[in-house]
Amino acid sequence: MAADGGTFEGVRQHNLTRLLRLVHHRGPLSRATLTEATGLNRSTIGGLVLELAAAGLVEERAPDPSRRVGRPSPLVVPRSSVVAIAANPEVDAIELGAVGLDQHVHARVRLPQETVLSPERTAELIAEQVVRWRSAELRKADVVGVGVAVPGLVRASDGLVRDAPHLEWVDAPVRDLVAEATGLETSVGNDASLGAIAEHLYGAAVGIDDVIYLNGGASGIGGGLIVHGMPVGGVGGYAGEFGQNRPRISVATDQRAPDGVLEDEVNRDRLLAVVRLEHADDAELAAALEEASGEDARAEVERQRRILATALSNAVNVLNPAVVVLGGFLAIIAEHDLPGLVDLVRAQCMPACAEDLRILPAALAEDRLLIGAAEAVFTDLINNRLMDRL
Repeated sequence: MAADGGTFEGVRQHNLTRLLRLVHHRGPLSRATLTEATGLNRSTIGGLVLELAAAGLVEERAPDPSRRVGRPSPLVVPRSSVVAIAANPEVDAIELGAVGLDQHVHARVRLPQETVLSPERTAELIAEQVVRWRSAELRKADVVGVGVAVPGLVRASDGLVRDAPHLEWVDAPVRDLVAEATGLETSVGNDASLGAIAEHLYGAAVGIDDVIYLNGGASGIGGGLIVHGMPVGGVGGYAGEFGQNRPRISVATDQRAPDGVLEDEVNRDRLLAVVRLEHADDAELAAALEEASGEDARAEVERQRRILATALSNAVNVLNPAVVVLGGFLAIIAEHDLPGLVDLVRAQCMPACAEDLRILPAALAEDRLLIGAAEAVFTDLINNRLMDRL
């Protein structure tokens, strides 16, 4: 429901939305802090907080009196029991999580798959897991929607997956399928774009306005952009497909996929192969690479790092970010020698573009895509559905 900013009701809606967004993004805040942050008077803040609490979206808690002189102001806290179901379908598994309005992951499950999931089967698995959780971990939760992080091109306007090549989905109406199967409001987005938002709001890039995020998963490499503090989606919502770029490979013996793109060369399956694993999550892959004693594993990691450094230098020259955040298997190969990777990138950049550059692993680690998918649900709740609950 859109607000009419010229009316009393429009101003009220704007203030409620602003207040809930602040508490959701920043965590527990005192009424005094909210008063200062919004410029509203104390009585107005008090009334807004009471409305949000009555709607079951926030609660007030007594602060620690030892940390403040004088009468302490109550803390306004997002209700963790307000939950979004998050899903990330991949070529070898689907991962699902239940994420609270406070970013706490209440439950998660990874369901390995022997065959590539169809959009219809994906919707069925999500619906089945929602039923299981509602009878157990989420029996007292207020489930407000489903967010799906897809490794492919997702049309922003309607959640249509235009092309997820590794999943073999083309023009798949994933949002409608999941909404019908679960009976819940559903949001669908590109996995890396959602990961970028999560890391910007809650992870490695908090407080940083210009960010490049690259995610490495079983389906390849995707990316997300934050520019001047705002996510950049492009005209259709497809921006950030760094994995489809063709980096220059300066060492001829490094090339493995003639006429291939970045994700053909910097590739999770190639890492699994050198440690002789068919399937593994990120933690298992990292452990296997750490324990590998053979030259093949070390050489493959170094090869991928060299090619990744070239791709990152191209992105840094174009976008001049403050931070590059790497998630998934990209974080694994980066952390093999993070300062060394920074040096490799800087050596190929225009000096001014990279003089203050930092490269960081995703701070949210395995939760990054689940929190990103959940954030799409919470953003819709706060911006479009809040007044329906009041």
